[in-house]
This record gives sequence, structure tokens and C-alpha cells, in this order.
Amino acid sequence: MVSIRNKALQYLGRRDHSRQELAQKLALAYPDVNPEEINAVLDDFIERGWQSDERFAEQWVYFRSQRYGQQRLRHELQEKGVNAELIASALLQAIDNEIDTARQVWQKKFKAAPIDHQARGKQLRYLASRGFSLNVIYQVVGEADEFDGYNDDIDSI
Repeated sequence: MVSIRNKALQYLGRRDHSRQELAQKLALAYPDVNPEEINAVLDDFIERGWQSDERFAEQWVYFRSQRYGQQRLRHELQEKGVNAELIASALLQAIDNEIDTARQVWQKKFKAAPIDHQARGKQLRYLASRGFSLNVIYQVVGEADEFDGYNDDIDSI
């Protein structure tokens, strides 16, 4: 049990983890250990405030929201076992900055408005793959279109 505790502290010393993520890592590191022992260690960590899904979600959103949209962040947090209420709470931080973030991601990748439908589709798909909502995507690419004088119908893509 001491080695499980030490290994968990090593993981948490590097970065915050969700409870599910930490339990999975410990189960892989110690396949012969009873899952109840791992859960006991994690319960103790939560009591002491060493592990918190809320803190993990807030930090995850803070760092990842500089490159990704809310949809992707929500999906990643769900995969890591964070409950829906904590995800919604953590994503409130990123809502206000999503358009600015999408604009920065777009500018870093493309630097110029699309010159035709094919280029426009590529830019739209790129931002969608980064997890930005369609509203935000069309707003960012649409701003670039208007700036460069390219303003074709969106439905024709």
C-alpha cells in the first residue's frame, strides 16, 4: 500500500490527474493489487486535498483552452472521468475567450483569408478539428473573408 501511495504521489507531483485517470495509471503499474486498495489511497488523497477533480478540470481547461475549443475540451474531460457538472463549471472560463482563441489558432495556421471554396473548406475543417463550435468557426473565417473581400455564400461549401 505504501508503494501505491508513493507512485500516486509521483504522478500527482508531475501534474494534477482526475481520480479515474490516476486509478487507471495505478492499476497498470500494479496489476496484482486489489482495486479496493487503490480506491482507499485515492479516498485518502481526496480527504487531504491532494487530488481534486475540480482542480484538475480547471487546470486542464486553462492550459488546453489556449489551443482548443470547448467541444474538444468537454470530450477530453469526459474521457478522463470528470463529471458533467465539474466540466460545465470549468468551461465557463473558456466561453468568453473562445472566439479570440479560435482567431489566434486560425492566424497561426493560415495567416490569410481563403482564396477559394477549397481553401475555405480546409480552414473550416481545421478549426472544427480543434473543437470550436460552428458559430465560432464561421465567425472567424467570415471575418477573414470580409477583410479580404471574399464573401461567398457559406451554403455552397
